[in-house]
Amino acid sequence: MELILLVGTMTGNAQLVAQELELVWDNGETKAQTLLMDQLDSSVFRRSGVFLIVTSTYGQGDVPDNAKALYEDLKAKRPDLSHVRYGIFGLGDRTYAETFNFGGKRFDDLLTELGAQRISERVQHDASSGTLPEEMAAEWGQGWLALAKEEQGQTTFSGT
Repeated sequence: MELILLVGTMTGNAQLVAQELELVWDNGETKAQTLLMDQLDSSVFRRSGVFLIVTSTYGQGDVPDNAKALYEDLKAKRPDLSHVRYGIFGLGDRTYAETFNFGGKRFDDLLTELGAQRISERVQHDASSGTLPEEMAAEWGQGWLALAKEEQGQTTFSGT
C-alpha cells in the first residue's frame, strides 16, 4: 500500500507530523512518502495510493503559503477526483475560534466537491491543548492506517 502525505506548512509543524507518520507507517508492507506542497499542482492526484493532507492554518483561516498554488489549481481546474481516497490532519489553535483549523477544512471541502472520498473524520489538532501534534499523530496514525487498508481492500488501486 502506498501513502502520499501532502504537507502545507508555514513554520514546519505540519512537516514534523508528516515525518512522524512516515516513520510509523513506512514498514515494507506500507510505503509512505512525504511531499511538501511547494511546486505541486492538481496533477499530484494522478498518483496511485491513498493521500493524507497534513496542513496548518494561517492568517485569517487560509491555507499556508506553500499550499496556495495547489489549492488554487484544484479550484481552477476542478479535476475529477472520484478515484482519490484521502484523510485530513489539520493543525490549528482554538484560541482563533472563528478560523480554527480552516486550512484542513478548506482542503477537505474542496476535495469532497471534486469527488474524492475521505477516510474517517477530519483530524483537528489544537495547539493550545498542550499535546504536541506529532504525538497526537502517532497515536491516531495506526487507526487511520487500518481504515485506509480496509478502504483499499474495497477499492481497486493500481500499484506503482
